[in-house]
Amino acid sequence: MRRLGRQLDKVSTGGWLLGLVFFALSLTPSLIPRNFAVQGVLCGCTFAAGYGIGVFLEWLWDFLELSWPNRRVSRWVGRGFAFLCLLLTVTFLWFSTGWQNSIREGMGAPPVEANQPLLVALIAIVPAAILIGLGTALVRGVQLVSGWLGRLIPRRVAFVFSLIAVGILTWTVGNGVVARNALALADRFYGNLDRLAGSYESAPTDANRSGSAASLVPWDTIGLDARIYVQSGPTPDEIAALTNKPAKEPLRVYVGLRSAETPDQRADLALAEMDRIGAFDRSVLVLIMPVGTGWVEPSSIDTLEILHGGDVASVAVQYSYLTSWLSLVSEPDVGLETAKALFQAVYQRWTEMPKDSRPKLYLHGLSLGAYSSAASSQLYDILADPFQGALWVGPPFASATWRSATDNRDDGSPWWQPKVGDSSVVRFSNGGPLDPTIPWGPMRIVYLQYPTDPIVFFEPSMVYSEPSWLMGVRGAGVSPLLNWYPVVTFLQVALDMALAQTAPIGFGHVYAPQDYFDGWVAVTEAPGWSQAELDAMRTKLTRHGDVSVIGGGWFRSSLPVN
Repeated sequence: MRRLGRQLDKVSTGGWLLGLVFFALSLTPSLIPRNFAVQGVLCGCTFAAGYGIGVFLEWLWDFLELSWPNRRVSRWVGRGFAFLCLLLTVTFLWFSTGWQNSIREGMGAPPVEANQPLLVALIAIVPAAILIGLGTALVRGVQLVSGWLGRLIPRRVAFVFSLIAVGILTWTVGNGVVARNALALADRFYGNLDRLAGSYESAPTDANRSGSAASLVPWDTIGLDARIYVQSGPTPDEIAALTNKPAKEPLRVYVGLRSAETPDQRADLALAEMDRIGAFDRSVLVLIMPVGTGWVEPSSIDTLEILHGGDVASVAVQYSYLTSWLSLVSEPDVGLETAKALFQAVYQRWTEMPKDSRPKLYLHGLSLGAYSSAASSQLYDILADPFQGALWVGPPFASATWRSATDNRDDGSPWWQPKVGDSSVVRFSNGGPLDPTIPWGPMRIVYLQYPTDPIVFFEPSMVYSEPSWLMGVRGAGVSPLLNWYPVVTFLQVALDMALAQTAPIGFGHVYAPQDYFDGWVAVTEAPGWSQAELDAMRTKLTRHGDVSVIGGGWFRSSLPVN
């Protein structure tokens, strides 16, 4: 018991108390619902963060040589705070199931089990222990180095130098060795998955498909995600059955990361493949930047092809193997070079064509693809001959063009649905049809973003300041119980980014086919459709529920039964 008592004396009281507060606050709702395992990991991380801050505040108190005027009063105050923190933690654990179920109910997701609080507390022990152990090791390292240097230089100077030395060493090892090797390992893993997952699928027999025997792009350089884009689209008969209008065979070009060595070479290969199949002969031409893994969301391009009766050519070029959220936090600019190379190659060819016989040119991207696509061109380079428009979906918070438009929104319009100028160039949509009575200019840009998408609305400054999207009226789906807490909300929404694609359709980073359809209607203004026909088609394409229902070929469930 004496040994246990000595160990407890070494534990930071302030660290424990602030850790419990952070633990409790992390149980409150955020943007994406969490299961007990994820919630447990989050609680453990937030406890460790609170513990570390509490330890630092205690150290600062001692460093400034502050003290309580009465030790007995301080002891009772400490016990009172400890009781309140423990009561807060137990109470929030009790309410956590209801909080999570309130988000799930709003999204149409199944409720979590009632035994979640106990499981959350047990799971939280592991990450908390690991992180606190690492933090303690760093503190011991500073103390050790400070002790060595203290024999040679003044004690406080030695402490400063030891803090700098251990900080540099930790950053070098963590960022330069661990993070870099982890990123390289993830890249190899996803690269092998991209290569092997689709290795048993047969190459297309249609000569117009990338990867076919007639194609300039070898089939074995196109990964699994790309093969879904190449092969799962609607046929002319399927489009005609859905629209009751004549249809053409949509053209799709895909160039994989292994198809050529450099971004410029991949762009040139894409252009040659476009020439081979006659992409510039279609009425609509779309340059697509995929998400990090090379994935092109099926409903994003299927809806456009259905809207235009198949008279569409689209081209996508892969730039990474990593998932979008991982690429976003580790290498956000990885797709820019590819996006610029593709745009420049196609745009140069497009501007050389007669204006009355060339296709309408559009840009498109989801997530990191939207980030790269939006940065692929400079305004001053295209003013003389602009492309027709863009549909950028779920733009990451780091997107410069999105940030500029949002920052310059009209007074009174919310952060999550800005109104920019007279809306003739840029419009923001949270889903649903856009107002067709507002006139457009020569270029139409639509940002489709859900208020519950953490990829869009994460902000690093949430560590210390409340984000704008939590102030005033909130967007659809954002819980009224979501409040900002320093550090805690930052960690909650950071974890939400990794969970963004686990949300039901129409929430988080899972964009619904009907909202893609509405976006394309606004951007492209397809001819030959009445408003009643557009409304009917939107109803046919509407999907809700689990993300699995909008995979490749999702639209076939709407086809009439013969």
